[in-house]
Amino acid sequence: MTQQQGTDGRPGVAAAVVVDGGRVLMVRRRVSEGPLSWQFPAGAVEPGETREDAAVRETREETGLTVAAVTPLGERVHPQTGRLMSYTACTVVDGIAHVADPEELAEVAWVTHAEIPAYVPYALFEPVREYLDAALPT
Repeated sequence: MTQQQGTDGRPGVAAAVVVDGGRVLMVRRRVSEGPLSWQFPAGAVEPGETREDAAVRETREETGLTVAAVTPLGERVHPQTGRLMSYTACTVVDGIAHVADPEELAEVAWVTHAEIPAYVPYALFEPVREYLDAALPT
């Protein structure tokens, strides 16, 4: 799959749902997009790039973590932003997550299943929630 646009005409956004050691990686952006503060590593899909490749690239650029795409989890128009979002389950290949792009990120966190509602106080996209319910210990 290649780049598409959301209802706002902007390029689609690819998000990486990175699970490692019983936790999921979350990032806090310096500038929130609407009410979103904490979210998965994500960014615009570049021309000619697959959504999965974009999720891997954005994770490396934002957090310094090398990940591999495992499986696409689905896509939707995000109800808060109007952006076309795709979500890809990823696994860690190498590195330690940190703020690699301080202009874009304020901090990173590895979050347990029980902590997700404190970081994401709205309903997760159903396929992502189902994946995390299966991948993380409760």
